[in-house]
Amino acid sequence: MPNHIAVNPSDHKSTCVSTERSAAKGDSVMCSVTFPTEFRRLQNDYPILFRLDAARENFNCLALFGFENGENLYLSNEGWAANYIPLTMAVQPFLIGLGGDVKTEKKVVIDMDSPRVGTKDGERLFTDLGTATDYLNSVSKQLGELDEGFKATKDYVALLQKYELLEPISIDIRLNSGVKNRLVGFHTINEDKLRDLSGAALKDMADNQALMPSFMLLASLSNLTKLIDRKNALDERA
Repeated sequence: MPNHIAVNPSDHKSTCVSTERSAAKGDSVMCSVTFPTEFRRLQNDYPILFRLDAARENFNCLALFGFENGENLYLSNEGWAANYIPLTMAVQPFLIGLGGDVKTEKKVVIDMDSPRVGTKDGERLFTDLGTATDYLNSVSKQLGELDEGFKATKDYVALLQKYELLEPISIDIRLNSGVKNRLVGFHTINEDKLRDLSGAALKDMADNQALMPSFMLLASLSNLTKLIDRKNALDERA
């Protein structure tokens, strides 16, 4: 169970957070949630897809790292092999919490049971004087970006649904070993429908900052082939 505590100098003066990237630190995950304004930074390294949440009510945007639960094909003994790490992974073990006298006040919260948290190695949260370190200030800024990004996701997906641009995608995985699998449960943007949108619809998408992220997402799908290549390379080393 997570042990979430609002970050404060009294409880966390000696707390350190490891920024090492490894399975032991919790990075062995198949995907992570992302948001439209991050797509440009992601599209060179990761496939970006959509998937319904557990309640099957809302779509999440996801950066894909592997093809099965617990598989991150960007991890190696040297760390995370990509130019950019998605923000939801980069900020761990932190998240946004609500508290204080004003219940809408947002606070930086840390999971004290995370394998990243300790008192010896890593980045300190506070100086000896009890002031926030540059690292903690950077985390706070990243959490703010995440918060704004997640708010924008709902409107972005609503526009895609308005113009019926979302469609299911099946990903065929054919490995050099002869193994064949199919990954289902994800959605993408129908490129033909996007291209054939009316001028008014395109303007609506552009005015609401939904057009560029959609192009970035479609460009990211070329990384599916690269991800299969990573899978093959891993199998060959095994």
